Amino acid sequence: MNFLFKILITAVNVFVLAAILPGVEIVNNNIITAVIVALVLAVLDAIVKPLLILFTLPATILTLGLFLFVINACIILIDAHFVHGFKIDSFWYAMLFSILLSFFNSFVHKRAFPDNKRNS
Repeated sequence: MNFLFKILITAVNVFVLAAILPGVEIVNNNIITAVIVALVLAVLDAIVKPLLILFTLPATILTLGLFLFVINACIILIDAHFVHGFKIDSFWYAMLFSILLSFFNSFVHKRAFPDNKRNS
């Protein structure tokens, strides 16, 4: 159940960011396309992203982890390639989109799934 809720949160964030950012577009403003983008993004984050991190480990270490922003932008571009109706104009818009999506997802997830543990 949490997985579906997280996908819906990501879909809403994708939809909102596509409306705000000029280089990101969801054709016909279809929320179903945003849900598909969120599902494909979850699959790519689970399968492709760890492989990319492993293959680019020297660059990630050399840049002190900043290369992970490039990997996130590449994942967004791959997502835009597979999902019809989701378009990204350039690599830089993909990077900005990935940074903002990560920020908004973490903000909303922290509010929706509060940690019930208390420090003693």
